[in-house]
Amino acid sequence: MTKKFWLPFSVIIASIVLVSAFFLGVKLSYRRPYFDVVSRFDVESSWVYAVMKAESGFKEDALSRAGAVGLMQIKPSTAEFICNRENIPFSAERLTEGAYNAELGCRYLIYLFERFPVAETAIAAYNAGEGTVRGWLKNTDCSEDGRTLARIPYSETREYVKKVKKFKKIYEFWDR
Repeated sequence: MTKKFWLPFSVIIASIVLVSAFFLGVKLSYRRPYFDVVSRFDVESSWVYAVMKAESGFKEDALSRAGAVGLMQIKPSTAEFICNRENIPFSAERLTEGAYNAELGCRYLIYLFERFPVAETAIAAYNAGEGTVRGWLKNTDCSEDGRTLARIPYSETREYVKKVKKFKKIYEFWDR
């Protein structure tokens, strides 16, 4: 091969390798563990995986300072509430089991989406708590209509909602 041919050819091959590696890396960063569990529920999987990625980065044994556990960072008290509501046996020890945690997380997201029809408000409640968000919705400094949060007082929750929405968009992109 001549140098004239080799240089453009090697640039094309290198570009293909880099682009492929980039997309593979993104795809691996936005994986979908326990898809068989998540797909059983009437909730957009892009929301579930965006929450899962934001909460634990897919670490089944994740434990927060606040005592939230597992893939979807569910507090034992929240898990017990969902289990009682859905007539599921509760086990705090199983919260680090991916399938169990994903199921309870899906059920909790559905519960929040039923109570907060605006998705961003439901996601804020996942982070800050249902009672806290209800208080914000009653506060005219935070909500003009009692349904949508115009202002989220907690910076952590404000950033969390932004992060989850960004992750959701990426999951939706891969779903196309």
